[in-house]
Amino acid sequence: MNPQPNLPRTVLGVLFIGGLIAASFWILRPFLPATIWATTIVVATWPLMLRVQAWLWGRRSLAVLVMTLLLLVVFFVPLLIAIDSIVQNAEVISGWGKSLASVAIPSPPDWVGRVPLVGRKVAAAWQQFAASGPEELTSRIAPYQQQATRWMLAQIGGAGVRVVEFVLTVIVAAVLYSSGENATAAVRRFARRLAGPQGDAAVTLAGQAIRGVALGVVVTALVQSVLGGIGVAIAGVPFAVVLTAIMFLLSIVQIGPLPVLLICVGWLYWNGETGWAIALLVWSVLVDRINTVLLPILVRRGVDLSLVLVFVGVVGGLIAFGLIGIFVGPVVLAVSYKLLGAWASHEADGDAKPVDAPGVIAANAES
Repeated sequence: MNPQPNLPRTVLGVLFIGGLIAASFWILRPFLPATIWATTIVVATWPLMLRVQAWLWGRRSLAVLVMTLLLLVVFFVPLLIAIDSIVQNAEVISGWGKSLASVAIPSPPDWVGRVPLVGRKVAAAWQQFAASGPEELTSRIAPYQQQATRWMLAQIGGAGVRVVEFVLTVIVAAVLYSSGENATAAVRRFARRLAGPQGDAAVTLAGQAIRGVALGVVVTALVQSVLGGIGVAIAGVPFAVVLTAIMFLLSIVQIGPLPVLLICVGWLYWNGETGWAIALLVWSVLVDRINTVLLPILVRRGVDLSLVLVFVGVVGGLIAFGLIGIFVGPVVLAVSYKLLGAWASHEADGDAKPVDAPGVIAANAES
């Protein structure tokens, strides 16, 4: 005779364990962003770390030191260059604000009104701004200028917190680099204990999804922003480093560098540099098209996923979780997609022999 289950004891046990888990996450909450970032960076760059270790006579400590210094350089060097560029051009920035009072907007060309559908409305709005005069233009821009100033001050005020988070990220990344195999083994043991072979396959797929996004999205964004920044610098547009950073962020969120490059083209044309404006326009189109060629190749090298799934994961993850969502979104969608596909691949007839779901996931993860 089987004993009757003790329902109150089971409920209290589950509540106690859930409370411990919630309290643990609450205590570790300040360290979670740095830990997630460090894990993402280490998983994405683990093959590179192994190559560095092979070059350094198999010494893990030297490889960890090199990778840690590389992370520091990747963060601080662009930051220092951007700050130096802003400081050196502080007078130019303040001069732009003062020059608004003397800006005279010309009347729209005749061809603007002949543009189908929107030409008349654009020409009317342009003419209204041209007739309003610099004073009204300055009064309309003033509220947005104040909002932009407050936003910049808020970002500067939070810079210290960002630096502390980055230092924690580097420290955690160094620890994971030094003992990555042990950490991976622990995560896979937990996944197998939780969901059996399917959990182990899901961990492998998550790592491949992170590398696929890092190779595809991040590397493509880096190539596009660097090439765009080179074109901007050669054309003589000021703040090339800052504009390159903006292009990188826009490329990460799948908008691309084209909006920034088109603004630079307009600035060159406004200042009478027609030749440079045309050359930068051609270069902008070429740089923007790199995404369609390079992104699919690099993503496929990391994981066999649909580009639509990667795009939705990047954009949706960014909106839901912030910058770290660029990696979290594709990972969640990739694991869910593969697990759902494995579950759907089973035979509908319960008496039929089911398909080996873990084998399907593992095969897809290895391809």
